[in-house]
Amino acid sequence: MQDIYERLLAAASLRSTDGAIRVSAEYEPIGGEGDTLFPPTVKIKDTDSAGYLVEPRYVNGEKVEVVWLDQPQSQANRCEQALMEAIRGGSAYLPHLLMATESAGIPVRTTNLDAPHRSRDAYFRDSQDCDGVAFDKTEPGRALREASAGDWSAYLRLVPSDLAYGVWDSHRKRRIQVKIPRAYKSAMIGIAPLTGVRGAGRVDPLNLAGDTVQVSDSGWSPVEGTKAPKGTKTARMSELGHGMIPPSEGLGGVSVRSVQREASLAMAQLATLRFGDASEEFTAAGRALVAAIALLGDRLAFAAPALRLRSGCDLVLVSEQVQWVRRGANGRPEVEALAVNTAQEALDLFEIASERARAAGLEWSAEPMALKPNASLQQAIDKSFLSDGVGEAEGE
Repeated sequence: MQDIYERLLAAASLRSTDGAIRVSAEYEPIGGEGDTLFPPTVKIKDTDSAGYLVEPRYVNGEKVEVVWLDQPQSQANRCEQALMEAIRGGSAYLPHLLMATESAGIPVRTTNLDAPHRSRDAYFRDSQDCDGVAFDKTEPGRALREASAGDWSAYLRLVPSDLAYGVWDSHRKRRIQVKIPRAYKSAMIGIAPLTGVRGAGRVDPLNLAGDTVQVSDSGWSPVEGTKAPKGTKTARMSELGHGMIPPSEGLGGVSVRSVQREASLAMAQLATLRFGDASEEFTAAGRALVAAIALLGDRLAFAAPALRLRSGCDLVLVSEQVQWVRRGANGRPEVEALAVNTAQEALDLFEIASERARAAGLEWSAEPMALKPNASLQQAIDKSFLSDGVGEAEGE
């Protein structure tokens, strides 16, 4: 593993022929080849109907249709969730922001590994430290806000995972906003999809009669006669969870030739990371540490023999290759196996990278940056927990 780290150290600063790390994997549905899978649904442009994201692509030199099963944003979120679980489980530690409160007696926690915009999310903008100082006015908050392409040291020190997955400070209006391109990218597609249909309906075992009922604060009651009294609030039985719903045609998932995941870690992006006037040793070690974090997230999230993307999209791993991609001599890049296949191997590499970065001068706090919502955000959180129906959604 020490040899792998030395190679990573050189690659992340483009001081070798290695230009990337690539992970290629093939999956199949747990029900077997050709079984139905359910991609995420999206609203089709210029229509009100739902559908799947399908596009043409070249796969092994052949032009085929592919369906998106999991896009880069979602794949990065899976890696971040896996890293957060490792932090909570004590197997690894990364500095991070933590906004913690409670509402209706329920703990509420958000970290930059959970928030949609990572450390630049509005949750942190609208938070404050234990002394009541707005986050953006604290030393860490100012450092993150004022960072630039010439000095990302605040991100390496406070929220290093942001350097792997990218971040854009779109919620803070400045002439020059913080934008860090992602170094790690992953996506999953289904090859040559055949779209199915299904009939969605509801069978009521008692076949309760009546289409419209009267509704009041105390409940509901059947309508006497043919019409409800004037001024009475009404609802359909189906809205209350009763009655029959005739089956109607809906999206029925897809059957695909194969499921593929392609992930990559771009050494060219890592080599752009600079940390102010830090030494070459510190800069190289910092870049290698970000690379090790990206590999760790990938292995924690995807090295397992099975993967659930969502309800109706459970997969088993068929094959996987983790490879160095280096400059080729015959017109094509050359690939070579990289022996970081398991989560434990990635953890070992991360520990080496962390130690080397600390030896070069990197200082990491042993505790996350603790924050709490400001009054307005706390009020909004409380309102969401007390509102009827909040948090209720139909499963995919």
